[in-house]
Amino acid sequence: MKLRHSARTDVGKTRDHNEDSYGVGSAELAEQLGELLVVCDGMGGHAAGEVASKIGTDTILAVYYGDSADDRQIALVQAFEQANSAIFARGQGSMGTTGVAALLHHDALLVANVGDSRAYLIRDGEIRQVSRDHSFVSDQVAAGLITPEQARFSPHRNVITRALGYQPEVTVDIFRLPLQLNDMIVLSSDGLHGLISDSEILQIVTTQPPEQATQALIELANSRGGTDNITVVLAQVDALEWYGATPALGSDAPDDEPEELHERTTVELPVTGQFAADAAPEVPIAPDSSATPPAAPAPPMPPEPRLNWRGLALALGLLVVLIAIILFAAPTLLAPGTSPTSPPATTTTAVTTPAPTTPGSTAAPGAAPTVAPAPGTALPTGATSKSSY
Repeated sequence: MKLRHSARTDVGKTRDHNEDSYGVGSAELAEQLGELLVVCDGMGGHAAGEVASKIGTDTILAVYYGDSADDRQIALVQAFEQANSAIFARGQGSMGTTGVAALLHHDALLVANVGDSRAYLIRDGEIRQVSRDHSFVSDQVAAGLITPEQARFSPHRNVITRALGYQPEVTVDIFRLPLQLNDMIVLSSDGLHGLISDSEILQIVTTQPPEQATQALIELANSRGGTDNITVVLAQVDALEWYGATPALGSDAPDDEPEELHERTTVELPVTGQFAADAAPEVPIAPDSSATPPAAPAPPMPPEPRLNWRGLALALGLLVVLIAIILFAAPTLLAPGTSPTSPPATTTTAVTTPAPTTPGSTAAPGAAPTVAPAPGTALPTGATSKSSY
């Protein structure tokens, strides 16, 4: 990889001393471990901020290049963590500094930051902020309470929520992005990007060589009041290791979006249908013949019959109707002149036989003799007896 870079710092128009600091890795170590660019913006009162930013810059560079392990991301994070410890040991929480670093190594860009100093990437005529501001107004913008333009003029724009040296431990944000030919990386303290818009930074950096661009940016910030110390570091990628050749196995293809990396953080993902589909198919298990088969479930019991109030009312109603028929409708069916209590009338068919003439008796001429049956004599077969009720 071949780079050009330029770095400048200025006290500004209103401060009596400069609390900003910057650093660039040496050429010999950069060839093996990458080019490391650092900007720190100190705070904590007169002299304390200057000391904090100096400790931060020197410690980050020294610790990073003092670690030759293969994982450069871990080396960069540990450099920030040791810078935090060194500043805290010196000031015991009374001073601190922001810190932003850009590592260009093996055609990839790693950005680490704590505080509101920024790292920008300029590519194909566009500018984007890679780092994330740890500030009160940045949180308000993320929550949709104010716009980025309002944040630039907010009275709370200098209130930061994270810094190196104020606490015994610190969380470092780190981002990774593959590089492309002619990419430009800009590091700045808020004395610069607080007075100059992103579009203005883009216009100046893309129209002038690095040395002239850094000077023009500082002059523009001073022309707008120079209300804070101003620091800017600019690097331009002139050649890449894989450009014009087939990238080595495992090398990174160009990408448009930075990937935020969280060191030593494990995210447990819940099992979903998509993950379950990729699992090995379940093998059916043959039943054990020696095992006692489970008892069949008992059939459900039929519901117990119950007489509800509707059935009871219907039964009572039918009973009342039946009684009414017996009491009131039956007399209309009786024959006229009969009483329900009179004994049944019997019709008897008389059987006549010639009677012998008794001597001395006389009979009316033409009268047929009638013979009454003896008491207890059964009715002849075929007689009909009908009774009316």
